[in-house]
Amino acid sequence: MTEIRQNSLKAWVLAARPKTLSGAVTPVLIGGALALRQMGADFNVVPFVLCVLFALIMQIDANLINDYYDFKKGTDRTDRLGPERACQQGWITLPCMLRGIILTTVLACAVGAPLVYYGGWWMLAVGVLCVICCASYTLFLSYYGYGDVLVLLFFGIVPVVFTYWCVVGIENLSMLAEAIMAGVGMGLATDCLLMVNNYRDVNQDAISGKRTFVVRFGARAGELAYLWLGILAVVAVAAVAKQWALLMLPYLLLHSFTYRDLLRLDGAELNKVLGHTARNILVFGILASAAVIL
Repeated sequence: MTEIRQNSLKAWVLAARPKTLSGAVTPVLIGGALALRQMGADFNVVPFVLCVLFALIMQIDANLINDYYDFKKGTDRTDRLGPERACQQGWITLPCMLRGIILTTVLACAVGAPLVYYGGWWMLAVGVLCVICCASYTLFLSYYGYGDVLVLLFFGIVPVVFTYWCVVGIENLSMLAEAIMAGVGMGLATDCLLMVNNYRDVNQDAISGKRTFVVRFGARAGELAYLWLGILAVVAVAAVAKQWALLMLPYLLLHSFTYRDLLRLDGAELNKVLGHTARNILVFGILASAAVIL
């Protein structure tokens, strides 16, 4: 990579990890699709846009927190196999990164606050929980292997359900069960991304004391988990979309190709699988949204 000027705009863009943002937006798309199916022409665009912005900013906030605290705790070492990190590379100084974290946290809260008007005071509790778990994941939850549970909740069930909730209103939650099931599907698909990370970093995580799924159960378990997460994600969507779940077949095909690459690649080469998995998640979100609407 060409030299990055310290604390420059390019450094901040890299620290935000743009490739991860699809994972934040896709569950909101599915929640919006459920609301559109129910509301039709009465679909309320304003809370949907606020949910998209909140999800994007919170994802950037989580990325900055991860960058800052993993560097401070020594988790981002010279033997790191994943994409380069801003603090580790010196692209952003620690004081500036901390200010960036404060700014994105405040901005996310400001964007999310109006959702109380649309979804009721429940939204305040959900927003506070998002902020707390955003910081807690890097600080200690990831070291106890709770990452997969958090992904299922905060990249699946929570954004799908509460996007749907905010758009249709608390008095119109006739499809709440479908929203929960669709959220489960989205969370399982997104967890594939974390599984690749943990599969690639199993040796480094073990040294750092991170008890991830792959560290606990081994590489083969991680491979099988990756495969079945994608399959079960489609099954969950099928419970909501019925016969229209056939639209998910292209996702399954891409998922099978990426699984094949997971088995044959090693070390830093697995970053290719990481990128393809992020693409798969975006495809999943788009196809699942279409299937739900139809």
